Amino acid sequence: RAGPERAEPSGAMAAGPPGSRRLLPLPLLLLLGPALGPAFGQGLGQTRFICTSVPLDGDVCAASALGTGTAEELKGTVLQLRETVLQQKETIMNQKETIRELTAKLGRCESQSVLEPGEGKGRKGFSKNTMGDLSRPAAAETLSQLGQTLQSLKTRLENLEQFSRMNSSSQTNNLKDILQNKIDDLEKQVLSRVNSLEEGKLSPRNESEERGKIESTLTSLHQRISDLEKGQKDNRPPDRFQLTFPLRTNYMYAKVKKSLPEMYAFSICMWIKSSASPGMGTPFSYAVPGQANELVLIEWGNNPMEILINDKVAKLPFAINDGKWHHICVTWTTRDGVWEAYQDGTQTGNGENLAPYHPIKPQGVLVLGQEQDTLGGGFDATQAFVGELAHFNVWDRKLSPGEVYGLATCSSKALAGNVIAWAESNIDIYGGATKWTFEACRQLN
Repeated sequence: RAGPERAEPSGAMAAGPPGSRRLLPLPLLLLLGPALGPAFGQGLGQTRFICTSVPLDGDVCAASALGTGTAEELKGTVLQLRETVLQQKETIMNQKETIRELTAKLGRCESQSVLEPGEGKGRKGFSKNTMGDLSRPAAAETLSQLGQTLQSLKTRLENLEQFSRMNSSSQTNNLKDILQNKIDDLEKQVLSRVNSLEEGKLSPRNESEERGKIESTLTSLHQRISDLEKGQKDNRPPDRFQLTFPLRTNYMYAKVKKSLPEMYAFSICMWIKSSASPGMGTPFSYAVPGQANELVLIEWGNNPMEILINDKVAKLPFAINDGKWHHICVTWTTRDGVWEAYQDGTQTGNGENLAPYHPIKPQGVLVLGQEQDTLGGGFDATQAFVGELAHFNVWDRKLSPGEVYGLATCSSKALAGNVIAWAESNIDIYGGATKWTFEACRQLN
C-alpha cells in the first residue's frame, strides 16, 4: 500500500509517474465505508483513511488491495446501499403525502373554528361556534336540536288539547289552531333549510339569516304556548314555577331582568334537578364588561361542579347529578375569600382564598342555563345546562345555616333573595326553555 495516512482532497494523485496510477475518489470511499472494516465504522475522529493505488485501466470494484472481501461482496454492498437509498426515498415521498393530507385537514379545522373579529374564546381556550358562525356539521346538529324542540312544543300543545276539550271556548280552540299552523310552518322551514344545506345552496350569510328567522319564530311560538298554559295556572303563586332546559343547545336560556349591584358578600341558592352526562352544564353565569367569568356556577365535562369568581375557581363537593331535586347554596365573603357550600340544607364543604378582596362588580348580565364568553352571549352548547331549575335567589350577605336549612325544607318562613327574588316577572326566557309549576316543595310538604 502506498500513500499518506490521511487522504488528500478528492482527485489527488498518488506518488509515481504521471498518468500511471489513480486514487479512489473520497465519495466512493465513504460509500463503501461499511465494507472497509470496523475501523471505518467508528467516529471520523478515530478513522484512518488509506489511499490505494489502482491502475488506470483497472476495475475499481475488482481491486483486491482493500483486503476486506471479494469483488462480488463489494458489489453486493453497493447494491444494498442503493436499495436502502431507494427505500428511504420512497419513505420520504410517503411522509410528504401524509404531511400534505394533515395540512389540508388542519386547514379545514382552522377554517371552521376561526372567530369573528372581536369575539372571544370559550373558557379553557376552546373556540366558539355560536348561532352566528356555525360550521356546516354544527349547523346540521343545531337543526336536529331545533327539530327536537319543535317536537317538545307539539307535545305541550297536545297536552293542552285536554284542557281545550274541558273548556270549549272558541277563543281557546282558535288559539290552538293558530299554534298548530305555526308549528307546521316552522317544520317546513327547518326541512327546507336541511335540504338547502345538503345541496350546498346556502352561503354562511344566508344560513345566519335563516337561522335567525327560525329562532324568532320559535321564541314567538314558545311564548304563545306559555301564555295558553298560563291560563290554566292563574292561581299559581308567582314563585311556584320552574325552568326546564330539555336540550344541550347554545340558544336556550333565561335572562334575569335585573343586574347585580356591587357586592362584598353573597348567598346564592336554588333548587336544581339534572341527570345530564357528562356534566349538567352551567346553571347560571354573571358577566360584566371586561370579565365574562365574574360569577359562574358550572359543571363541565367530567369535572366536579365549580364556582368561579373573577375567573378564580373553587371545586364544590356536590353530588346532585342523579335526576332528583336537590337544594344547593353557595355563600362567600370578599374578606379572605371564605366560601361555604350547602346541599339539601347541610354544609358539605368550605374553603378560603377564593378571589379575596374582590367585590362582585355591578352592571353585568345574569343568565340562567348558559355560560357567557361575551357580555350576554357567546354561548357554547357543550357548557349549556340540561335539567330543571327553580327558586334561584341571591342575597348580598352570608346566610346562616338555619336560614339555609329553612330554604331546603320549604319552610313557610323561608326568605326570598333581597337582591334577586325568584318570580316570573323577573325572568325572560328564550329559545324554547319552558316554565312549569314547581313540584319539589309540594312533595316535601
